Amino acid sequence: MLPGETIQSFLPQDIPWWMPDHTIFMGAFYLALILIGTGVGIVVLKSILDTIRKNGNDHASEHGH
Repeated sequence: MLPGETIQSFLPQDIPWWMPDHTIFMGAFYLALILIGTGVGIVVLKSILDTIRKNGNDHASEHGH
């Protein structure tokens, strides 16, 4: 990468990590993506588990158990 050249992509291997401003910005960017992805993953898993539990309880009550 030449001085003054902009980054070509947001992929980790294309970022000039030796430049402090890029390191700080992209570090915060990737941290935010990880936190958002983790939160969405947790919500999806909890929704699936709640649905499975709720369907299991409804099914048992239909048969008089």
